[in-house]
Amino acid sequence: MDSRYLQDKEELKQAAQAIDEDRRNFLTAGLVGGAVAAGTLMAGAAHAQQVAQAPAVITPWWPHPKWGKDDQAGASNYMTPAKVLDTVKLIKDGKVYRVGRVYENAMPKFGERVFVLRIPGSPTGGPVGANKLIYHDEFLSTEIGQTGTQFDGLGHIGIQLGKDGDQNEMRYYNGVTQLEIASPYGLKKLGMEQCKPFFTRGHLFDVEAVKGKMMDVGEEITVADLRAAMQKQNMQEADVKEGDAVFFNTGFGKLWIKNNDKFNSGEPGIGLEVAKWCIDKGVCMTGADTWATEVVPNPNKDLAFPVHQELICKNGIYNHENLDFTGLIADRKYQFAYIFSPAPIKGATGSNGGPIAVT
Repeated sequence: MDSRYLQDKEELKQAAQAIDEDRRNFLTAGLVGGAVAAGTLMAGAAHAQQVAQAPAVITPWWPHPKWGKDDQAGASNYMTPAKVLDTVKLIKDGKVYRVGRVYENAMPKFGERVFVLRIPGSPTGGPVGANKLIYHDEFLSTEIGQTGTQFDGLGHIGIQLGKDGDQNEMRYYNGVTQLEIASPYGLKKLGMEQCKPFFTRGHLFDVEAVKGKMMDVGEEITVADLRAAMQKQNMQEADVKEGDAVFFNTGFGKLWIKNNDKFNSGEPGIGLEVAKWCIDKGVCMTGADTWATEVVPNPNKDLAFPVHQELICKNGIYNHENLDFTGLIADRKYQFAYIFSPAPIKGATGSNGGPIAVT
């Protein structure tokens, strides 16, 4: 085996360990500490006690009951011609809304993630030909699927079922193990190339409007909040059909670039109760104006991102983070055609890109 390969592999391993340590420190210092304050606010609430229960992670969730043991596309399988034709019915005025954010270095980033763009030379090349063509290229260094408006793929989140280090008992969507997926050059299974493009019905729940203010760190969105939003927005629970996408506006996105420290300190979002509602509805995706969609810290301070595990890992439901619903809310457009084609980067854990809503 090439010595340079071994050196590269060791460097990647060390880098991964460093990132993992940074994220563990973040979770311990920030989220668990914040959970004490959140728990104080919610003390005595019966609902908080109910959703704080840890999900069972020892019962196998594979093979997928709908799409079988070899499936790697998850809930993107709902994207059928019938779903597209049903979605088109929502388009009445032809207005397009960009619901993704601009990618730039100043944006808030989780943990030690980076976003650095460089233009090599200016111009990068030329002049070429008798017409003296000149051009620019860019070099981008980032976790391309996990910064800015980010789309979580099925290889992003797993659950450790066995002892530390036992890669046979680290499981992802459809029971794929760490041994089956691991590679320093991209995931060998569940990469973004397996995800199908989305053209589906989107439903926006403006929970900020229900609360009358921007939600705060550790504040959980409940099913009761969703129903209050639907009533306020003249929507019906039956409107949410199998294969649809659901989105949550908390108001927390107003902190974007304006107060990155607070934005990164935790967030409001959905908990295990709403996750179950989404699973029961058979949605293809959740999304929000926050960096995880789910409530952080969780009401149970011992849990870290359990909603990610329930939706992505166990049910193949995708997650779209750091979205911007400003235009939709200003025009009171809460149901729309959601259109997004994840970048089909082989072996990637997620995708950047520019999702749109069409009304």
